[in-house]
Amino acid sequence: MFDHLSKLAQSIIKEKYSLKNIKVEFLYSGKEGFGDLSSSVPLQIAGMIKKPPKAVAEAISAELLNKGNAFVERCTATANGYVNVWLKPAVMLELLNDVRTACVPAVKREESPVIIDYCGPNIAKPLGIHHILSHVIGQAIVNIYRHLGYNVIGWSYPGDWGTQFGKLAVAFERWGKGKKASDCAIDELLALYVKFHESAENDPSLESAAREAFGRLEKGDEKMLSFWDEIVFVSMKDLRRLYRRINVEPDIETGESFYRSKTVEIIDEGVKKKVFKKGEEGALIAEFSGKSGLPPFMVRKSDGSTLYATRDIAMIRYRISEYKPSAIYYVVDSAQSLHFKQLFEACRRLKWDLPELEHTVFGRMRFKDEGMSTRKGTAIKLEDVLDEAVKRADAKIKEHSEGIKQEKSLKLAEMMGVGALVYGVISQNRKMDIVFDWDKFLSFEGNSAPYLQYTHARACSVIRNSGGAVPELQTPEIESFTQCERGLINLLLQFARILNGACESRMPHLLANYLYDLCREFNSFYNSEPILKAGEPRRSLRLTLTSLTADVIKTGAGILTISVPDRM
Repeated sequence: MFDHLSKLAQSIIKEKYSLKNIKVEFLYSGKEGFGDLSSSVPLQIAGMIKKPPKAVAEAISAELLNKGNAFVERCTATANGYVNVWLKPAVMLELLNDVRTACVPAVKREESPVIIDYCGPNIAKPLGIHHILSHVIGQAIVNIYRHLGYNVIGWSYPGDWGTQFGKLAVAFERWGKGKKASDCAIDELLALYVKFHESAENDPSLESAAREAFGRLEKGDEKMLSFWDEIVFVSMKDLRRLYRRINVEPDIETGESFYRSKTVEIIDEGVKKKVFKKGEEGALIAEFSGKSGLPPFMVRKSDGSTLYATRDIAMIRYRISEYKPSAIYYVVDSAQSLHFKQLFEACRRLKWDLPELEHTVFGRMRFKDEGMSTRKGTAIKLEDVLDEAVKRADAKIKEHSEGIKQEKSLKLAEMMGVGALVYGVISQNRKMDIVFDWDKFLSFEGNSAPYLQYTHARACSVIRNSGGAVPELQTPEIESFTQCERGLINLLLQFARILNGACESRMPHLLANYLYDLCREFNSFYNSEPILKAGEPRRSLRLTLTSLTADVIKTGAGILTISVPDRM
């Protein structure tokens, strides 16, 4: 319908004003009295043809009504140059079939994959609350692409290689009390890591010992490799348990260690192509001359050890060689912006056949009064926040739901608590920084996951009370809509466009905000219009709108990694 109206308006503009290739965009107006769809194209072209915007809008409106009378009910012009279009009820009801279709995942297309790189946790440390950003934003983007039928790969890149393992080895030797790494909980590993950094402030020799220990690991020392393997096993077991709670499921998981053997050929190629050159004290760097304005990018230290950067370059080479992706999107916070500029520029200078490379940036999270630091032990653990959210949700349930069975109460509390935290992240523009506030993030009121969950449960209750079957609509029998019906239909009809917009921009908050608007519109409709007691064909219409609302909420929330209950 959008395309049809746009093409019709383009033909009118070409015929009436001899203007070609004018882009005409119709959007949902979202306001009572402003039609179902509106366009500002008269305002855009008024200057070109030297006519008042209102006169242009009136002329286009008259032609749209005349030539589009099969689907346009009425058309009006505004003084500031907008065209407002009301669609015929039968056309709008026919379009509702597309909403049901949009709720079903599209068939996966046979095409080059899109790789979404996200959730790269550091091994040997518990996830902090700030880690939820990359995990749920990245997973939501993966889910959107997958729902729309893209060949998408969600890729986890754990930080399972680096000097932190040398630090842990030294910490275990000094303060581990003879305990094996495989017998430690993740919190014990963190405590040793923090103790190392506290002690290193007064004893610089610890840093040298850590570098020496990591050097042995890089050279394949069997004892160090065994220690490393135990640390990775303990960490990944803990991570996967937590991933299940927040509905994060990467398709492929390759840590930094996977690429350590692949860095030699990368360095050799870079030297041969004169992209990598000797820097200070024998280190190897990529030096960016010209307009880039980027500082040098170190790819090998003076002692011969590789870096995160080296393995990142090797990872891009591996991905384009093995998967031939059309795009690689890195869902990583804004602090890494320079790194990705250097990384992408280094790869371009290696003259590889590259896919689209994008740093899909998100803002940073901080406390109200201080920063988060794993080294200092000031980071709030994600699991602690999840547990607190569930605890608060359970208390809320007990306030309002007497007689609910204990096992159902706990399941609902988990759904509400985790959902509240996730929604607190996913409903915000990912490019903005976030200040972590307990009460704000664990809110169960207003624009929150529990509001979505409650609305879905309410819609499901209506369907159950109707007998469970939604009757087929007899569209010719419905000649007009109430304002609440029309408002809800218009929002439902936006679902597919919202999904595509969120996909193209990789902005999941667009979907979250849409779901909130849909819930508000449905609750207004529910409170204003009788559903089960309405006569036909209104009853069938309103049951259909209720059923579609439940489907869209469940589908959209699931894409955002949030579960919704059928009962509350």
